[in-house]
Amino acid sequence: MENLYVYMLVALAFLAVADLVVGVSNDAVNFLNSAIGSKAVSFKTIMIVASLGVAVGAMTSSGMMEVARKGIFNPGEFMFNEIMVIFMAVMLTDILLLDFFNTMGLPTSTTVSIVFELLGASVAVALIKIAKDQDQSIIDLGNYINNEKAIVIILGILLSVVVAFTVGALVQYISRLLLSFNFNDKPSWYSAIFSGFAITSIMYFIIVKGLKNAAFMAPSVKEFLSTNPFTFVGLSFAVFTLFSYLAIKLFNAKIYTIIIIIGTFALAVAFAGNDLVNFIGVPIAAYNSYEDWSLTGADPTTYAMTALGEPVQTEPYLLLIAGLIMVFTLWFSSKAKAVVKTSVDLSRQDEGTERFEPNFLSRNIVRLTIGLNESINRVLPESFKNWSNKQFVEPNVIVKGSDRPAFDLVRAAVNLMVASVLISIATSMKLPLSTTYVTFMVAMGTSLADRAWGTESAVYRVAGVLNVIGGWFFTAFSAFVAAAIMAYILYHGEGYALIGLITLAIVLLVRSYLSHRKSTKIMKEEDHLERAESSSTQGVIQESAANIANVIKRGNRIYTSAINGLAIQDLKRLRKNRQQVDKLSNEIDDLKDNIFYFIRNLEEPSVAASNFYINILAHLQDMTQSLDYISKASHKHINNNHKKLTFSQVKELKELDANLETLFQTTQKAFETRSFEMIGSVLSDKAKIYDLVREKIQKQVERTRNEESSPKNTTLYFSLLLETKDLLTAMMNLLEEYFHSHDSSIKPAQPSTSEPLENDESL
Repeated sequence: MENLYVYMLVALAFLAVADLVVGVSNDAVNFLNSAIGSKAVSFKTIMIVASLGVAVGAMTSSGMMEVARKGIFNPGEFMFNEIMVIFMAVMLTDILLLDFFNTMGLPTSTTVSIVFELLGASVAVALIKIAKDQDQSIIDLGNYINNEKAIVIILGILLSVVVAFTVGALVQYISRLLLSFNFNDKPSWYSAIFSGFAITSIMYFIIVKGLKNAAFMAPSVKEFLSTNPFTFVGLSFAVFTLFSYLAIKLFNAKIYTIIIIIGTFALAVAFAGNDLVNFIGVPIAAYNSYEDWSLTGADPTTYAMTALGEPVQTEPYLLLIAGLIMVFTLWFSSKAKAVVKTSVDLSRQDEGTERFEPNFLSRNIVRLTIGLNESINRVLPESFKNWSNKQFVEPNVIVKGSDRPAFDLVRAAVNLMVASVLISIATSMKLPLSTTYVTFMVAMGTSLADRAWGTESAVYRVAGVLNVIGGWFFTAFSAFVAAAIMAYILYHGEGYALIGLITLAIVLLVRSYLSHRKSTKIMKEEDHLERAESSSTQGVIQESAANIANVIKRGNRIYTSAINGLAIQDLKRLRKNRQQVDKLSNEIDDLKDNIFYFIRNLEEPSVAASNFYINILAHLQDMTQSLDYISKASHKHINNNHKKLTFSQVKELKELDANLETLFQTTQKAFETRSFEMIGSVLSDKAKIYDLVREKIQKQVERTRNEESSPKNTTLYFSLLLETKDLLTAMMNLLEEYFHSHDSSIKPAQPSTSEPLENDESL
């Protein structure tokens, strides 16, 4: 029996490492989003600062997470074997749940997940104990569970979401009114005072939240901070304001960048110092339980774990190892970047491709907010409205998409400052608080106050926030249920269940890793369209040639797949083909959405380039619409089990496809090699390919009159031929546009280096 618990400890050690990896991948959003979104410094610098913060936080961690030992359940009511089942169920559930959210690219709370997993597992074991004891009933569940703690945590979640969003919006609105978007043009003392507030808030956060329980903190310092918080804050504000003013005046320091670097370090320290125990607290509690039980030699089914009620300090070497794993994960986890991207995308200042689709709730929230805003505007003085509107006017600086920040330095600094203050206050009041919830909702509040959620994007951003918040509550529910199920299986299955569940966890994690790597690889492949950023017609011709070659190649593949899928009635291929068409169509729609930015960036003498660009996008859209119809009609025919095409029809379609493939390949080569003179030879064969389509249509007419007996078959075949003709028309119009517009004697204009052009983001 003892060997079973040894195996459990070994498994928990491996699970602790895995949990650190998936946990850091998700919680990296807490301290990276502001620095990454503002592009205050290089990504490498951000990672170095965050890594140092994580390392410091890990080494100054407050040690054992009390909630894992006695915060959720009463340890004296459970025997050693039951405690091990609870801890094992918690760790298995935690890894799988966090990895799921990482794969989806959604931030969630490691604190909430671990708490509700402990709650679910302990409830399941308690119910099993109650069921076995005839003297107990469901009412006795309260003896096993710390109900008050669970209720406080749930209320803390709800409160933190509302408070963080509201305070973040209010502070950002005031900051923007005072500093505007032209904050660098304001007097130095403006920036100095702002810096004093921000750095004081952040430093107080580091000391109170991150280092309050560090061993090297002298008792006198801790006492001073506890008894004189306002004195500390006042002195810090005066000192940091003075230093900031001198730094700006004497050294021309970039004070907002310094604030962001300090804030990133602060949140990284707090994350590692406090959330580290979410990942290793349970395994270490299990190890302490085993140590206590093994010394007694008692029966594991009768030994009550009252020892868990006593505080135990974590060994420093374990904290060091955990810190190194966290830093390693921070640098190499692609899932961490996906989670950060969700937060940054939802708070970015400009419009663009939105990740989340609007829903009924988001539409009505936006509609109600617009109505409320109009009501408030009616009672505000006209002079105030005019002045405030000027403060929110963004400078007309055109920046290339890859270099454009999601938001400016002021908003990034406010994000870090407000999150620091709120978490510090909650810590001093000993209130449970999720750093994920606070940092995310502060970022959403500041983006709303900064008018980043305009009429063009609000409904999508609100939908995204609702999805993330819904995911948080889903975390709590799913953590509770999944941990309870795991505990039930482990309790009854013992060693066999342990092997089975660990094997299942490994398989799911490996599968998730391979799936994520595959999807990341696909995103990096060449099959995506680039936005034009040149300012002349010849420049657009050169830039868009790769897009045309891409569309031609993918169009050829889609058309051939549709014909082959019809010929052999391959429903799976046709379904996949529809997905490829939808992807291509969405990318072209995104290029059309970028027309506004493209035209705005044009130089005055080169406005003709916009006409060319708009025309080729229209032709590309016509081509995809024809491909879309062909693909969907083919899929529908086979999916509805209609009569398959005749041998003659398949033979004719194959012949047509072969001719189109030659045409597509020649065109693709012309655009890939920028040999636009080859387009002339393609256009010279236009009549030949049109005649071939008309010949197939005429043959089908004769078959319909003499021998065809399937209306669905006939309708499909005519539709395919007519849409093929439309596809050819759109393609020939596109080629003629290029053929007549290209001038090899003119060198394409290059983008200006003084004003980088906006938006070359890949799809």
